[in-house]
Amino acid sequence: MSDAYDYFREHAIAAVRMARALPPGRPKQKQRTVARVYHLLSREAALAPNIHHLDDFRAARRAERQIGH
Repeated sequence: MSDAYDYFREHAIAAVRMARALPPGRPKQKQRTVARVYHLLSREAALAPNIHHLDDFRAARRAERQIGH
């Protein structure tokens, strides 16, 4: 396993936990989508490390910050 896999997986787990804590509604759906993106990134990073994952990760982080506000 690569470091990227572990990093993305931890973010996916944290995002799922955050989504579970939110009340039903649009923010919860968005947070679950962000968690899915992190999960997909971790699966891709497990197969072959790639620098392009960082752009996707940054986009997911921006979306997650917007949900929190």
